[in-house]
Amino acid sequence: MDTINIGIVTTSDRASEGIYEDISGKAIMETMSEYLKNPIEYHYRCVPDEKHLIEEVLLDFSRDKKCDLVVTTGGTGPAPRDVTVDATLEVCDKILPGFGEQMRAVSLQYVPTAILSRQTAGICCSTLIINLPGKPKSIRECLDAVFPAVPYCIDLIGGRYMETDENVIRAFRPKGA
Repeated sequence: MDTINIGIVTTSDRASEGIYEDISGKAIMETMSEYLKNPIEYHYRCVPDEKHLIEEVLLDFSRDKKCDLVVTTGGTGPAPRDVTVDATLEVCDKILPGFGEQMRAVSLQYVPTAILSRQTAGICCSTLIINLPGKPKSIRECLDAVFPAVPYCIDLIGGRYMETDENVIRAFRPKGA
């Protein structure tokens, strides 16, 4: 079974300065460990809300197929310092707006402010990048909504084969794929 390389990028001025613990990045790792049967190698960074720094990390994790999947947390709202989505749009060759649409639709079931989220996903150097919100509860809700499509997307862009624990989440792959 292939080892899956997953990049986790937390964008937070305060967490990057050590003012508070990054619980969002840990929530992503815990969720991925529950979802996947594959061994996982995590590549983790916590950076300030600076567009150029976020772009550098996204490119570093995406180049040379270092990571099959990069998941960001934080910086998806309308505030001036929320620039994760802008960095993602800058580095991606293709944008997959359906991810953001689905995550917002699910989040709207819980909070009316979900319409303020700009989260998206895209392909950078054969790596899938997904932008998630910053709260662990929202991270899980959004990942539960979109992850069934992630393994097939990774297949289509030439990544390693992801096998999910179907007792937790079921990946969708078309018949014959």
